[in-house]
Amino acid sequence: TVAQDEASCIVFGMPKEAIAHGGVTKILPLSQIAGEILSFAERHNPGGRGRG
Repeated sequence: TVAQDEASCIVFGMPKEAIAHGGVTKILPLSQIAGEILSFAERHNPGGRGRG
């Protein structure tokens, strides 16, 4: 699970609580979140095609 870091947040409330409760595996600036999601998708779907 990814959360936005405090430095790039306007309001850090929800990410802060997710981090505090251990529900986050990566804390990233907003500018890196989309790339992280794409990398995750590529690692978990190496064929590059979705289902259906």
